[in-house]
Amino acid sequence: MGDIDALSRTSDWSGVRVVVAGFGVSGYAAADNLLFLGAQVTALDEATSPEKAEKAELLETLGATVRLEVGATAELPADVDLVVTSPGWKPSAPLLAQATERGIPVWGEVELAWRLRDPEHAAPWLAVTGTNGKTTTVQMLTSILLAAGLRAVAVGNVGLPIVEAVMDPEPYDVLAVELSSFQLHYTHSMSAESAAVLNFAEDHLDWYDDEPGAPDWTPTGMQRYAADKARIFERVQRACVYNLADDATEEMVLEADVVEGARAVGFTLGMPGTGNLGVVEDLLVDRAFIEERASSAAELCTLDDLASTAPHFVANALAAAALARAHGVSQQAVRDGLRAFRPDGHRIALVAESDGVTWVDDSKATNPHAAQSSLGAYDPVVWVAGGLAKGARFDDLVVAVRERLRGVVLLGRDRQVIADALSRHAPDVPVIDVGADETGDPMERVVDAAAGLARSGDTVLLAPGCASMDMFSNYGARGDAFAAAVQARIAHTD
Repeated sequence: MGDIDALSRTSDWSGVRVVVAGFGVSGYAAADNLLFLGAQVTALDEATSPEKAEKAELLETLGATVRLEVGATAELPADVDLVVTSPGWKPSAPLLAQATERGIPVWGEVELAWRLRDPEHAAPWLAVTGTNGKTTTVQMLTSILLAAGLRAVAVGNVGLPIVEAVMDPEPYDVLAVELSSFQLHYTHSMSAESAAVLNFAEDHLDWYDDEPGAPDWTPTGMQRYAADKARIFERVQRACVYNLADDATEEMVLEADVVEGARAVGFTLGMPGTGNLGVVEDLLVDRAFIEERASSAAELCTLDDLASTAPHFVANALAAAALARAHGVSQQAVRDGLRAFRPDGHRIALVAESDGVTWVDDSKATNPHAAQSSLGAYDPVVWVAGGLAKGARFDDLVVAVRERLRGVVLLGRDRQVIADALSRHAPDVPVIDVGADETGDPMERVVDAAAGLARSGDTVLLAPGCASMDMFSNYGARGDAFAAAVQARIAHTD
């Protein structure tokens, strides 16, 4: 086989032998489009389901080899030119480790998509990453782009698989691309028109766990996590958007190797300096993309135009606006797009108001940084927390929010990690551990406990700071269970 690194949409793929590792949404999209290009495709996954089996049967009729069974990914086939991996796979996975040992290139779906862009209609990418807020920001950005009359779509870690978007026969004008650190890890040549890192905090340390016995000079898990996030700024063409309140994101910009002429644009919840976006009284304003930015600011929208005035929601809106403005979108389209946007469920979603107590579902807050951002919007608050901590610590969060806490209700496998942080830094805050009682519906016990702590004027906030899979199928199911338990309690007490 010739130079794999030179492969593109216009290349001859007929002799290329590709193993697709993982057969989820992105894996299927990669395999399907590689077959379309003429590659010889083998798709491997350790798990199956009726949906996967149906897709496998379809691809097999098109000439692919598909194995969905335990042990399918233990051994990399002998004759392989390229491995395309699903984003959740760690580099230490046997299939990927064998590819690296044999010198076989490993691409993610994002890398494949970048190479498969139509050279005559290559839609620019506006890319977003960060520990928290990626999906909301990309959806806000998409709403703005659509308000501007552009053919745009949210892709990557949300919405449409990115390979499908770039292979669409009807070209898009621009893509709003959400990228996780896992996706960025396997991305090597992307050159986004503009990119944003919203924030950076502990998360996914189970994926980036430190290797036992590694030399002192080996990068830590957090350093590797940061390095993957920072990849989004490499080769940026117009604007690197970063959070002025987060030094780590600014450091990523300073270290990035960008296209000459690319600008650094910060966003802040305070008054912005020249070259940045921010908030003046009740207005979101732009001092980066107007000619008279040294002496004035352009109004983008008001806080009342947004679905929420929670600080992290406003920050996301500023980042989305910065990316859109870098693309040349008008102030009016930014305003109209942000006015039209409503967040998905389980993101600071009002569940109910009863007897002076407000109940809010932010089940999507699956790490301490997200939980802290959510808690910062309410005071006083009864905090519902716990689940799978993924190696994260909660000391900084507790120190930051302890003055707001009326009480805390804990559930889930790693609840003791949070309990220990509360004991160290907020010993006077009442804590109820519902996980100690194994009888009955756990979420009903959570809601009953929270109701017992809350007073009129308080907010009961589900912002777990942890993943959900110890007790629920996903964060949505956790939020649904919380909402159902709240509604049942209110109905019972009315």
